[in-house]
Amino acid sequence: MAQLAPITPTTVGSFPRPRWLVEPAVNGTRVDLQFRVPDEYRRQAQDDAVLLSIHEQEQAGLELIGDGEQRRTGFINHILAAWDGVDLSKRHGKGIRRRPDERLVPTVVGKIQRREQAAVEDLRFTKAHTDRPVKIDVPGPMTVVDTTFDEVYGDEVALAMDVAAALNQELRELQAAGADVLQIDEPAMTRWHEKVADHGAEALTRAVEGIIVPTIVHLCYGYPGGTTSQHEYTYPELLDMLMETPISGFSLEFARSNYPMEVLRHVEGRIVMLGCVDPGPSPVAPVADVADYAKSALAYVAPENLWLAPDCGLMTISRDLARAKATLIVDAAYAVRETLT
Repeated sequence: MAQLAPITPTTVGSFPRPRWLVEPAVNGTRVDLQFRVPDEYRRQAQDDAVLLSIHEQEQAGLELIGDGEQRRTGFINHILAAWDGVDLSKRHGKGIRRRPDERLVPTVVGKIQRREQAAVEDLRFTKAHTDRPVKIDVPGPMTVVDTTFDEVYGDEVALAMDVAAALNQELRELQAAGADVLQIDEPAMTRWHEKVADHGAEALTRAVEGIIVPTIVHLCYGYPGGTTSQHEYTYPELLDMLMETPISGFSLEFARSNYPMEVLRHVEGRIVMLGCVDPGPSPVAPVADVADYAKSALAYVAPENLWLAPDCGLMTISRDLARAKATLIVDAAYAVRETLT
């Protein structure tokens, strides 16, 4: 595992995809992505997009990077495509993340079992084209359950634990392939605290069994969706439950939530990937403002455990704005480092 510097500037995961690679396609009331290029050229085009994303992250100065999620059409499909028991073409309408609108989601049609690797070769490609530490992310058990339609199990707990076992196999291979940091995306956890208490924390523990590289759980509210609140619950009780798991740290959104920094008392001793930049189309904030905000986290988090990031992925904004916000994170990290003694 690569050694990370104090106040590491990084990103949550996604970066804008070039329009020559993908086009939007309506899926229910939401938007997924479809690749523009023919099947025989798709891998090459995806490789090119990943190389571009790596270059832009390096040029911005990010010190823990990823592939920009350039190969993915949706949040969970890249993982589900490598599993038995899921039919990606059979879609049902389902309300997810406790939102009133429905989305067409894949269907669970049999026992969930990992058939083959999903992201291991993606990780190897990224590592072969950068000398910086690499982070790769996968969706978590609760989020996979929340974003699929179950025709078989009739039991969310049993389904979540099978999903966790399949994810654990993937994470173990990613670890063996040299991942410096693993990220588990769990937006469902911020909506379903009662399910976290019932089985979500247990499923997360199962997913990271045998994992020794730093593993972060991303507790997001979702991509920018207007000015209204996208969540019913707050972090403290969720963090208290997840502190009982072996997870290394937490990716938390502060830029849009305006949570008081005292929330970080709940994660003492763990890594905090501090969301301090709005990932939406808002103007780029002054470096001094972001740096001052990040410095206030040092009252609760040791410098070596504090990473700076946007709240969520940057895929919904323009490439120019994403590049500017990545650079902002780097500049803020350097400004905070200069205050350390």
